[in-house]
Amino acid sequence: MKLQILSDLHLETEAFEPEPAPGAELLVLVGDVDSTWAGLERFRGWPVPVLYIAGNHEFDGRELSQAWPALRERCEQLGLTMLERETRVLTDAQGRRIRFVATIRWSDLALFGPLSSAAQRERVLRSAEYFMRVMRSTRNGVPFDAAGVREEALACRAWLAAELAQTTQDWDTTVAITHYAPSLRSADPRYGSQPGTASFCNADDDLLAGAALWIHGHLHARQDYRVTHPDGRSTRVVCNARGHARKGEAEGFDGTLTVDA
Repeated sequence: MKLQILSDLHLETEAFEPEPAPGAELLVLVGDVDSTWAGLERFRGWPVPVLYIAGNHEFDGRELSQAWPALRERCEQLGLTMLERETRVLTDAQGRRIRFVATIRWSDLALFGPLSSAAQRERVLRSAEYFMRVMRSTRNGVPFDAAGVREEALACRAWLAAELAQTTQDWDTTVAITHYAPSLRSADPRYGSQPGTASFCNADDDLLAGAALWIHGHLHARQDYRVTHPDGRSTRVVCNARGHARKGEAEGFDGTLTVDA
């Protein structure tokens, strides 16, 4: 199945007009499309089915417990399929069955190992708190802080690990989709291995073998690399995030990029 991938369009501030990719059978939107949700309208009536995975900025200034069902309802109105801790099996033009396993997978902040060191914990949490203040979100009526994000993240990871571990072969291949990156290998080269990177990447390298293709967003740096596993199989990891033009992040972005599942 040929997949068109778009993420981090930030249509709340960016001037970008998405267009269908020739030959694509499915569009995968990997979050941070528009913090106001208005930009989702551009995908109404898209010529192929659309899978949508929320990004962190879709929750800016919102209460999570209310935003999740409201965002799902909005997607249903537009004809988009929103997935959160959900799986879909779709059949392509050749009759192959592709399993899509999807979740936002918030950052659990343990990218550089367990948060057992007081100094390390302080640096990572301090950086994470900055990003959460930018979001200005709440969860169950209280600020959605670093501790709350970590709690949500661990629930996402538990679901993802269980889903990818399934051995029932009612599909021919598996595609994992997360907004947050699954590995430090996806880190933005401008920032590298600094505490803030733990708010963008997770240490999910041990889960990669469960998917032939892993699609993510969140980092405003395109990525396309392959991880080879001990049994000889490999996982391709792809991020096609546009980012902010004012920061030069959109330079070289290909909005009609497609990959094969």
